[in-house]
Amino acid sequence: MAQPTSPIPATMRAAVLTGLGGPELLRPADLPVPVPGAGEVLIRVHAAGVNAIDWATRIGQGVGIGVFPAVLGWDLSGTVAALGPGATRFAVGDQVFGMPRFPRLAGAYAQYAVAPEGELAQLPAGLEHNAAAGAPMVTLTAWESLVDHAQLTSGQRVLVSGAAGGVGHVAVQLAKALGAEVIGTASAANHEFLRELGADQVVDYGSGRVADAVKDVDVVLDPRGGADFAELAQVLRPGGIIVTLKGQQAGYQELLAARGVRGGYTYVSPNGAALGEIATLLGDGSLRIAVERVFPLAQAAEAHRTGERGHVRGRLILDTE
Repeated sequence: MAQPTSPIPATMRAAVLTGLGGPELLRPADLPVPVPGAGEVLIRVHAAGVNAIDWATRIGQGVGIGVFPAVLGWDLSGTVAALGPGATRFAVGDQVFGMPRFPRLAGAYAQYAVAPEGELAQLPAGLEHNAAAGAPMVTLTAWESLVDHAQLTSGQRVLVSGAAGGVGHVAVQLAKALGAEVIGTASAANHEFLRELGADQVVDYGSGRVADAVKDVDVVLDPRGGADFAELAQVLRPGGIIVTLKGQQAGYQELLAARGVRGGYTYVSPNGAALGEIATLLGDGSLRIAVERVFPLAQAAEAHRTGERGHVRGRLILDTE
């Protein structure tokens, strides 16, 4: 349902990146509020998600940046504040979330952002903006991996590596919602968390080789690639598939062919239709987004420092209010 919106100001607060390098280059600033173009909407951003691609981009190893200062961030949740020419999918006041424009800059670390309307979905009733802002990139990544690549079906066995992380904790829940038996790897401190999410078996990746503890899996989700990919491929049954988030690397095809298994490579992109399906799962409780910590927009640099230290359970969020 559409909600009343405040008048649109001329300027907004944003966390801007002044150059490539450390998190100290993320600084608060005032910028003009962007204007939506054809088929676009202006969103009053209430919360923005912080992802690994954000800090990779900040140091020059992610999305290319041509002009500084730049505004990072793709995951967002907020209220439609204005419609561009020809935009008809939403009304002013609608609550929406999405991952617009990826892998081009989207400017989510700001109080306002412009997005193509087809790359957004309606916020499910009862879902808070902080959780919604943490959803798009990780849920779309899990969806592309398990639904599009693996074509996961009920009764199959799935191994989710790094299952307590952003993508991992979503993949556990999505696989359960699809009727799979789910095995997750995580440190011992996160085992109970994964059981609460529905994992049928949890393996401590610090206590030995996963391939010695798990066998005959239909689908593996690998977030790290490299040596992990080679080891995790060993747990697959013949004809199974390992889907990695790190792209295809030298030697993968030969390794897979030798074992009689398949590979999938996830390169996430905006998908309004899939996000609508995901919104249904978020709305009925089949998926929940774990939020580790919420930072004020002015502390974007500290959010990056926290993410780069690793071992985050779930998601980091910027409150843009």
